[in-house]
Amino acid sequence: MMLFQTLRAQAACRPDAPALKAGARALSYGEVAALQDGVARAFAQLGLARLDRVAVYLDKRIETVAAVFGAFAANMIAVPCNPVLKAPQIGHILRDSGARVMVTSASRLATLSADVADSAVTHVVVVDAAAPDGPAGIAVLTWADFLDAAGGGPAPAGPPVDSDPAAIFYTSGSTGKPKGVVVSHRNLAVGGASVAGYLKNNAQDRILALLPLSFDAGFSQLTTGFTAGACLVLHNFLLPADVPKVCAREGITGLTCVPPLWIQLTQVAWSEAAREQLRYFANTGGHMPRDVLAALRALFPNAAPYLMYGLTEAFRSTYLDPEEVDCRPDSIGKAIPNAEILVARPDGSLAGPGEQGELVHRGPLVALGYWNDPERTAERFKPAPGQPAELPMAEPAVWSGDLVRLDADGFLYFVGRGDEMIKTSGYRVSPTEVEEAIFASGVVAEAAAFGVPDRALGQAIVAAVVAKPDVTDAPDRVLAHCRAALPRFMVPQQIALRAGLPRSPNGKIDRKRLAQQMTEPAQEIEA
Repeated sequence: MMLFQTLRAQAACRPDAPALKAGARALSYGEVAALQDGVARAFAQLGLARLDRVAVYLDKRIETVAAVFGAFAANMIAVPCNPVLKAPQIGHILRDSGARVMVTSASRLATLSADVADSAVTHVVVVDAAAPDGPAGIAVLTWADFLDAAGGGPAPAGPPVDSDPAAIFYTSGSTGKPKGVVVSHRNLAVGGASVAGYLKNNAQDRILALLPLSFDAGFSQLTTGFTAGACLVLHNFLLPADVPKVCAREGITGLTCVPPLWIQLTQVAWSEAAREQLRYFANTGGHMPRDVLAALRALFPNAAPYLMYGLTEAFRSTYLDPEEVDCRPDSIGKAIPNAEILVARPDGSLAGPGEQGELVHRGPLVALGYWNDPERTAERFKPAPGQPAELPMAEPAVWSGDLVRLDADGFLYFVGRGDEMIKTSGYRVSPTEVEEAIFASGVVAEAAAFGVPDRALGQAIVAAVVAKPDVTDAPDRVLAHCRAALPRFMVPQQIALRAGLPRSPNGKIDRKRLAQQMTEPAQEIEA
């Protein structure tokens, strides 16, 4: 059963049960399913066809969920966009995905006019009472007019099958611009059932959605919650001190965060009302420091801790059973239900206990590849190890690029990235994308971005630059440009001015040596 069908099934069985809440607005399962299907009809009335892309660039709100699930029901492809991204990144996503429709707000549209005009978008739907003027030739509708246009029209023809693409999640790639991971209806449905199963989600749960819905772990809150018939509470995170208040007010039973957010949440006051109903807390997006885990367990003594690992290309991959946390708190656990995790040596053979190798994920959660990028798809989506040579069509698996170690009991431990991707604040960041923004400042001759260990962030982004001749304030100007062009999590924490950058024997800039050299004297400016 696909996710949009799951919503209909929940509505048929429990139409009045709470399903979705955002601020003061609350919808039942019957109302969410009706809204989803109304949005699907509205998309059809715009003349959209099967597998057309729908970009959704909003904060967490009812319309965000309705637009995405309406696209699912219409057999179109949803493209959730991180609301913290800025015009250059959104412009790339619009052009790369070929989105025909964009659902956003009037204020966000105002920053994107040139990018929308330079894309395949024909219609923009804004969640405001009045529709602003849009770029020439592009129709702009309010949300109310968009739904009214659907009327009682029929649902789009050609319902999807579960192997059809459902969404494109854009994530940083190691070689520059974000790449779009294409996930199927089957990926989302199997992932929702798998995660809801080991988290023991049920209809009494009230799950707080803090992470961006454009992030696979954030979207997983929707898939697991709706699969279990739970209530999802959407919250746009601003201040850590607000989270305990929301938990107390909404009776939150489940909370998933990334390590930097967990660290912040251990430093604010939690009332008994905020703590007492929490049934589980889950970590994803990076290693949970032991002292932070201990602080959370003391803060939430009745909550089960789940330590998880995932990659966008397979949605979720491993979790550590709460009963194992005391004896192996540094482990990322074992494969989630309905998945197999293998550890491969460089030659493709399987590693044994105690050996280090690349994490390979196989099973029905493996995504369909990277949108519009067969070359990178071939690099990451390759045959699973250990398959019979007689098999005419080898099963694809995700070769993660992450190095892990397997112990004698089959538990996995994260070792590090096999490539130069930076893992910060729960995001994977391409050093090349940061470097492109630095070069766009126009004041540097050379630049290299890399990650250095940081307790709060996992890794902090540092950039080493060589200034152009006669430029005396390169660090300040680079930092100002990055703040204007990049989302906050991608802005370097430090700009180091260097006379030259070390290179490897093949002439490439050696980012590892640069990270080691950061203890050497250099003119630096902190963000």
